Amino acid sequence: MTRNTRTLIVVGSAMGLATLASYGVYRTIQQMPKEQVQIGQRDQVVASRPVPVGMILTPDMVKTLPWPADHPMPGGFVQPTEVVGRGVTIALVENEPVTESKLAPRGAGGGMVTTIPDGMRAMSVRVNDVSGVAGFAVPGTRVDLVVTVRNDRESISRTVLNNIQVLTAGTKFDVEKSRDGTPIPTAVVTLLVTPADAEKLALATTQGQIALALRNPLDVKPTESAGARMSNLTGGAAPAPTTGRGGGSRAVQPPPPPPPPPPTINGIRGTRVSTEVIKSGGSD
Repeated sequence: MTRNTRTLIVVGSAMGLATLASYGVYRTIQQMPKEQVQIGQRDQVVASRPVPVGMILTPDMVKTLPWPADHPMPGGFVQPTEVVGRGVTIALVENEPVTESKLAPRGAGGGMVTTIPDGMRAMSVRVNDVSGVAGFAVPGTRVDLVVTVRNDRESISRTVLNNIQVLTAGTKFDVEKSRDGTPIPTAVVTLLVTPADAEKLALATTQGQIALALRNPLDVKPTESAGARMSNLTGGAAPAPTTGRGGGSRAVQPPPPPPPPPPTINGIRGTRVSTEVIKSGGSD
């Protein structure tokens, strides 16, 4: 018997024994009894499809799914009848649990009014494509409100409201401003403000031109700024206009510059220092 033959016999025997051992272990595992742990379950009301903010829940918008009984959802519901007819204050996605914190009180109805917290107010302002941050002021974002006021002397721009939440943003159609009756699209943004801020916003919209400044949601520091004036942009103060006799406006001439100081000479005598004015010579 050659060496190669002996090697093949040894390798073949080892492979056969390994196969038999593996099969024995597999059969043993298959014959072991299976233990099933029973997990207590309860029903949990979830959304059957995406539900936007302001919608009133109907039976086709909700369903029930099994939920571990030892880990109940805080504020959850078991029966769909407990949530049907209530308004949604936070948008729901499919299979998301419906909880008390996401619903308006029973009888409050739906719409945007259900999303206004106690002590807050919702106010809408008109913006354009530029002042509305090019459409990026969407619901849930935070903005600053900047107002520009023009008077007889110069224009002033300043941030008057800080970190204001956007409730809704969309386009409405204004028929009154159209001469031929064709609706004109107008961008409108609804902001969540305090009563004091609502008064400032009403004054800003009537007395000046407003613009929105988009904020980073993680940046909650108030905007500290003294405002910007036209004189700051041009590098100097503009002359104030005055009214002449004929009722027209004329610019006030700036006052003449002060005369230069007279030439002087300093004299030192010991520890005393004296200053004398040099007088120009002239005839008496």
